[in-house]
Amino acid sequence: MGKKKIVTKSGGESGGKFPKTAEGNATSKKAVIGRVYINSSFNNTIITATTKSGDVLAWASAGSMGFSGPKKATPFAASKVVSAIVEKLKTVGKEEIEVFIRGVGSGRDSAIRSLINQGFNVVSVKDMTPIPHNGPKAPKPRRV
Repeated sequence: MGKKKIVTKSGGESGGKFPKTAEGNATSKKAVIGRVYINSSFNNTIITATTKSGDVLAWASAGSMGFSGPKKATPFAASKVVSAIVEKLKTVGKEEIEVFIRGVGSGRDSAIRSLINQGFNVVSVKDMTPIPHNGPKAPKPRRV
């Protein structure tokens, strides 16, 4: 049904996690600018850190941090999620980030403030919350 993919482990710098460049060297994990996506709903806060091209570097959510129930949607949980993301991104060395926010939860503002307090230079903040333009069809009037 096609060629079989054979995975080989190679020692050294090119670990296979990052694609090869035209010169043949593995691209560096260090990236100066990146993107942070904050999905803040009424029930949870999920934060994903990616490269400029969209490769996921780290992600965390309030549920994965151990918060449960209504505590997941609090600003305190969002700030703890940001600190977990920062711990994962220490090896990458991001300096400037673009922030994309989606949702209407209470963790939106505290997540951005926590990113700034952790030493990131926030270049831009874009709100990508979906807005209904007309919504579904209204129900028929009730007949009595």
